[in-house]
Amino acid sequence: MAKSKIVILSGAGISAESGIKTFRDAGGLWEGHDIMEVATPQGFARNPTLVLDFYNQRRKQALDVLPNAAHFALKKLETKFEVTIITQNVDDLHERAGSKNVVHLHGELFKARSTGDENLIYDITGKDILIGDRCEKGFQLRPHIVWFGEQVPMMEKAVELTTQADIFIVVGTSLQVYPAAGLLDYVKKNTTIYLIDPKIPDIIQRKNLHLLQKTAVEGLPLLVDELLA
Repeated sequence: MAKSKIVILSGAGISAESGIKTFRDAGGLWEGHDIMEVATPQGFARNPTLVLDFYNQRRKQALDVLPNAAHFALKKLETKFEVTIITQNVDDLHERAGSKNVVHLHGELFKARSTGDENLIYDITGKDILIGDRCEKGFQLRPHIVWFGEQVPMMEKAVELTTQADIFIVVGTSLQVYPAAGLLDYVKKNTTIYLIDPKIPDIIQRKNLHLLQKTAVEGLPLLVDELLA
C-alpha cells in the first residue's frame, strides 16, 4: 500500500531557530548589507568581491549551527509517509537532520555555479569562492543562489510536487516571498493544510486549513507526533 504524501514548504523561520539570521528581520538589511548589493545580479556585476565574501561568511556561519527539533521532527515523518521538503532556505540543515527529499527553491549555499553555463554546478562544502575561481569552461564561479530578479528553476518541480500532496505543511515562512508563496494555489482542494507560525499571516481561509500559532521548534514536533499517532 502506497504511503500518503506529505509536502512541506519551509522558510527562514525554521533556520532562524538554529541561529541563522534572516534578512527580513532587519528591514531589508542582511547582516548589515543592503539586499540589492548582495542578492542581485546587478550587485554581483558591480562588486563581485563583496558578494563572494558575503556568501563565504554565510557559509561559515551555516557550518557553525546545527539542525533543531523542527528539522528532526520532519525526518521522523518519513517513518510513515512519503515526505518531500520544498525549502526557501539555502542552508543544508534539512539534509543534515536526515531528510532525504529536499528541493531548494532559492539555491544552495554549499554549491557554486558557473557564470557562463548555469548547468555547471559544483559541490564546494565549506570552501570559499574567490575571484579567479573558474569552471572548466573558464568562467568565474558564483554562489549557486537564486538572486532577486532571477528565475526560480526548481519552481516547476515544486508545483508538481505540491499538486500531489495529501497533506501540505507550511512552516517558518511569512508567505510573502513569491513565487514560493504562490504554491498554496496549487494545493488540491481536498488536501489538509497545516500552517505553523507565531505570526499567522493574512491568507485565504479554507475549510481544511489548520493554524498552529507556534514557532517551528514548538509546533512541528507536536504536529508530527499527532500525524504519526
